Amino acid sequence: MAGRAAPAPGALLCALLCAAAAAAGGGPGDNPAPGAFGHVYRGAVNISAERVYAFAYRSEPGQVDAVRVYVNSSSENLRYPVLFVVRQQKGVLSWQVPLIFRGLYQRTYNYQEVSRTLCPSEPTPETRPSDQIIFVDVASMAPFNIAYELLVTRLENFQLETNKAFNFTASPSQPQYFLYRFPPDVDSVIINVVSDAAYPCSVVSVQDIVCPVYDLDHNVEFNGVYQSMTKQAAITVQRKDFPGEQFFVVFVIKPEDYACGGSVPSSLHGNVNRTWNLQRTKNLQVTIVPSIKKSVYIQAMFFSFLSFLSFYLGSVVVAFVHYIRVQRKASAGILSPEHGCGMMTSSHPISASTPEGSSYGAIDESSSSGGRQLSSPERRPPAGSDTDSSVEEESDFDTMPEIESDKNIIRTKVFLYLSDLSRKDRRIVSKKYKIYFWNIITIAVFYALPVIQLVITYQTVVNVTGNQDICYYNFLCAHPLGVLSAFNNILSNVGHMMLGILFLLIVLRRDILHRRAMEMKDIYTLDYGIPKHFGLFYAMGIALMMEGVLSACYHVCPNYSNFQFDTSFMYMIAGLCMLKLYQTRHPDINASAYSAYASFAVVISLAVLGVVFGKNDMWFWVIFSMIHVLASLALSTQIYYMGRFKIEGPDSDMGIFRRAVMVLYTDCIQQCSRPMYMDRMVLLIVGNLVNWSFALFGLVYRPRDFASYILGIFICNLLLYLAFYIIMKLRSSEKLLPIPMFCIVATAVVWAAALYFFFQTLSSWEETPAESREKNRPCILLGFFDDHDVWHFLSAAALFFSFLVLLTLDDDLDTVRRDKIPVF
Repeated sequence: MAGRAAPAPGALLCALLCAAAAAAGGGPGDNPAPGAFGHVYRGAVNISAERVYAFAYRSEPGQVDAVRVYVNSSSENLRYPVLFVVRQQKGVLSWQVPLIFRGLYQRTYNYQEVSRTLCPSEPTPETRPSDQIIFVDVASMAPFNIAYELLVTRLENFQLETNKAFNFTASPSQPQYFLYRFPPDVDSVIINVVSDAAYPCSVVSVQDIVCPVYDLDHNVEFNGVYQSMTKQAAITVQRKDFPGEQFFVVFVIKPEDYACGGSVPSSLHGNVNRTWNLQRTKNLQVTIVPSIKKSVYIQAMFFSFLSFLSFYLGSVVVAFVHYIRVQRKASAGILSPEHGCGMMTSSHPISASTPEGSSYGAIDESSSSGGRQLSSPERRPPAGSDTDSSVEEESDFDTMPEIESDKNIIRTKVFLYLSDLSRKDRRIVSKKYKIYFWNIITIAVFYALPVIQLVITYQTVVNVTGNQDICYYNFLCAHPLGVLSAFNNILSNVGHMMLGILFLLIVLRRDILHRRAMEMKDIYTLDYGIPKHFGLFYAMGIALMMEGVLSACYHVCPNYSNFQFDTSFMYMIAGLCMLKLYQTRHPDINASAYSAYASFAVVISLAVLGVVFGKNDMWFWVIFSMIHVLASLALSTQIYYMGRFKIEGPDSDMGIFRRAVMVLYTDCIQQCSRPMYMDRMVLLIVGNLVNWSFALFGLVYRPRDFASYILGIFICNLLLYLAFYIIMKLRSSEKLLPIPMFCIVATAVVWAAALYFFFQTLSSWEETPAESREKNRPCILLGFFDDHDVWHFLSAAALFFSFLVLLTLDDDLDTVRRDKIPVF
């Protein structure tokens, strides 16, 4: 009837409980006893006696009600546990006491105290309150009484709020989870979890609003996204991943700490299990804060590209200023290559003393330190020709056997000049150096494609499984985009790509101007300055670009097994820079591209072996240290004797090392004479001491980061050689022009700043994922980039300036005859 009064809420609850009791059937154990929230119920059960409690409550419209059940039993009898079954409207949850957890090597841990949060009822669309009921069954198959305690409470602080910290306690048998709803204006949030104590090890999981909730150690990884944690964890959650715009944040304490890097108990005896409830408790604090908005992504991308486009603008300005200066000098009639930073010009007529077909690099004057012309002009093409046609084979060129027989004499002179080591036909030498460029392109393609496929697989596994322990991100500053978990770490590598392209354009400009000058037979191009070969520079530009590509690939999912992707082309960059420095004053005797890249392949192979075996295997470090020392000695001998220290012919002696010992005995022990090449000897002694120190350090400390260890060896040798080169250049009364001086200063400053950010360790795959997250830090630039991203920006600029140093370092020699340029 429309006029009848609605029944009282209390009468409805009583009627609901009576109906439940009638439906339960006969038997004293089957009759549910009405339960009250917040009241502790004590009793005993056995095989013939069980207890059923009914807890009724009223749910308000739009409200999410969460109920937590606490149980305890003093029994440690694993054969007859107490069984608890909780029945709800849409689910059943059950467990036993003692609750058993299994650890490593089948260890078991028993807990007598258990508390679980029941899956909350969904908010009803009704406008009036709804009545809910929960049944708790307590039973045991024991033939004797087992005491228990039961406490059911309604959670007041079940829903987490934005920007508000919430503190709570959890243990393996008492996990916790809470609800979070996205505010209307928030599309992404970061869940920050901190704890004062590293252990016990815990797991933070984000799961969709689905029952049951996986909140125990053995099933928490079945659903959602999860991380292991010691003192800190952070998970970025996007609204688009949860259609209901809400999710559960689950906190589970593991029974053992080995997953977080902690120790495992050596043995468990007696009644030690009874105390696990007290030992494995952890205090946690969770704060959910909004992540960045889409506008920040756009700002970061504009910043990244515009920052490096400014280098293009600076290069255009420098080129324009240079062009204006050249035009003014030309109009004044005082044009000199010195003013063009090495740019070739045709303003000077060909010297009458230089025949048109003269030897590349040779000086046809009586004052030439090269002595005599070693090849006849009739056998060689004009010096101005610079043909590198693909149809020409190396066998088409004159290899000048008379030079091959004479260079033993030339290269053993006490004072060598550039004209002594630049006698080969330029076409042969240029083609030899261009092989570096074409080979590195081939290597880059074949190396990068499998790497890209692998990291895509890594990212897919992370997205599908939700296991964020696979990748070592800085989770406090990991901004996802699409399928990528840390887009900022990938975007920050754009500098390597853009500056690599810019360096290739600068080299191409110099190459074109040099070719024009060669075609015009400019005397300064033919007989003055350092011989221009650009193949190594092109290879360095490609290597810089590939370093950006592979570093981005590594940061798709950084971990222990793919770190060599980030360092492989750094080895090549360091090696190519050393080769370029050596080739500058030794253009005829530099290593071939095939030998150089084969050496790099050996180094990368050693890096892979170091990743696999370099952790604790002493035998690996002994073998590697021996190879390192012997290779240093062999290379030092070759450098000291200008490549003439070889094993050739069947009547050769026992080899390079025996000959080295003989030289040391005769020069240092028998007659203690002064070294023939003092400068080279000083460099090689210092270099060998540095390399032997690295070998000893590796043998003693055995660093886990073997790839960085090898890279450190390369970088130190490169810096040592560059310092030697600049010191010898200044000792030879050569000067540094403004552009190379600026590049040297910029290189030093930018490298110093870059290394500062590099050593701000934000993660470490040498440790467990949980320990690595303790090093995570917030973003420092635009709210988008972290310290390591700044390292990417600065290291790209530093490498670019380093390349410019090598490109412009000897521009002051463009007006100096090659028989006046010393070799060192």
